[in-house]
Amino acid sequence: MQTFIELALRRRSIRKYEDKPVEDEKIKTILQAGLASPSSKHLNPWEFVVVTDKEILKKMSSCRTYGSSMLAHSPLGIAVCLDASLTDTWQCDGAIAALNMLLCAEDLGLGGCWVQVNGRSLSDDETTTADEYIRSLVGIPDNLTVLCIVSIGYKAEEKKPINTEKLQYEKIHYGKY
Repeated sequence: MQTFIELALRRRSIRKYEDKPVEDEKIKTILQAGLASPSSKHLNPWEFVVVTDKEILKKMSSCRTYGSSMLAHSPLGIAVCLDASLTDTWQCDGAIAALNMLLCAEDLGLGGCWVQVNGRSLSDDETTTADEYIRSLVGIPDNLTVLCIVSIGYKAEEKKPINTEKLQYEKIHYGKY
């Protein structure tokens, strides 16, 4: 059994996946990790859209100019959507839920990567946002904002764990800056 710090250091952004579906039980566990995430005032402003359809994932991969292409070959994408009217901390709440799912995926022997959607333009259309594009692809209602898509699958690449000797310890301040 690994410790949390071992898991955190081992989790890296994985962008290459085996052509193998993620089992339903693992998807359920990953979603439980997202739903169990802490949120401001326990408002839980998130909703998750689970996508396993290869054609939809391929279309989702063009939501940005850079940083979303791995979705085309990912067996699983989870759109993290939030109701911004519920809380001013919706972006933080969504980021925590996405990270919980990424850490859970790593713990289950999978890899994953965060794809930022909110605040991005569609790769070939500056008038359409990535959020609008993703919402139209999978039928997300207008009252929700897509913060990100979490791409998950079996790793087809290996990355070394983060080297603790190379961490930026100079950015830590005790007592005051």
